[in-house]
Amino acid sequence: MTASTSSPTPLTYRDAGVDIDAGNELVERIKPMVKRSFRPEVMGGLGGFGALFDLSNKYREPVLVSGTDGVGTKLKLAQQLGRHDTIGIDLVAMCVNDVLVQGAEPLFFLDYFATGKLDIDTAAAVVGGIALGCEMSGCALIGGETAEMPDMYPPGEYDLAGFCVAGVEKSQLLDGRRVQAGDTLIGIASSGPHSNGYSLIRRIYDRADRPAELDLGGVRLIDALMAPTRLYVKPILELLGRGGSAGTNDTAKSDRIRAMAHITGGGLTENIIRVIPDGLGLEIEASAIVLPPVFEWLQREGAVPREEMWRTFNCGVGFVLVVAAEDMAAVSAELAGLDLAHRPIGRVVAASGAERVRIG
Repeated sequence: MTASTSSPTPLTYRDAGVDIDAGNELVERIKPMVKRSFRPEVMGGLGGFGALFDLSNKYREPVLVSGTDGVGTKLKLAQQLGRHDTIGIDLVAMCVNDVLVQGAEPLFFLDYFATGKLDIDTAAAVVGGIALGCEMSGCALIGGETAEMPDMYPPGEYDLAGFCVAGVEKSQLLDGRRVQAGDTLIGIASSGPHSNGYSLIRRIYDRADRPAELDLGGVRLIDALMAPTRLYVKPILELLGRGGSAGTNDTAKSDRIRAMAHITGGGLTENIIRVIPDGLGLEIEASAIVLPPVFEWLQREGAVPREEMWRTFNCGVGFVLVVAAEDMAAVSAELAGLDLAHRPIGRVVAASGAERVRIG
């Protein structure tokens, strides 16, 4: 037997499943969307090996605060429904709301989009949502990565992650050290489940036979479940008296807020306590946790115990402020002026041992 002398068929990267031209086309399509999110501190444009951001004129003693996150299995629901234009807002919100907790202003954001085969329309819709979320929170979409990885993802599926860097003056960092017993908890309304608890949400939704059109007081169930995560950045920074340039900080306004918490995975019982010093705990008033219709439906259809609701979902409270009792009225009035629905939900108390959070 003689070995074949014929040459193998030439292969290209496209033959292997990666289309470089499609990636380049996507970059060109998203450039105008990304450009709208830019801030004066951004140096250069999109497409370099590294993104540049100039901090020299903004802070005297800058502290950088970073955060990274995804959108969990809400992504699967978005893909099943073909709703790709708002999931990027969720991605941005989950990151910028986190860094905001420490009083930091989100400066720039980078995204990671991975898929088996790049669909330009889908990717452009997703990145468009990311760019919009950045624009809405004053954060520059300064770069990112689009990865086409054949055989890693089933057809039509993709994954998302984001990374945010924020800045704050060292003297204005909120780290919970000023929290005292007697302080009041102010809960600020969420826009829905945000991006947490969706493994349970999808299980309940499937078991109920996916009643997408169910009316929840004028809102379809599916729209309530897919509502983008609320972006708290701009109104909370205004509440803190922190403008967009150096020298515009209002220390008196900032001092009224002793700590803040973003209510994500772990719900009300496990997030607020993260910013409360040792020796202190929380008493949350159960009567103050009024479930919006989408959460009522989830609790009823899933027969979810009350305590499980509190440790899985935000239950209508997406962000929490810790303020001195004497500042409660002034902060509440300003929140109303910022069009942020809110209510007192509890207080800080002396506590020791493992049981630091009580809801009753």
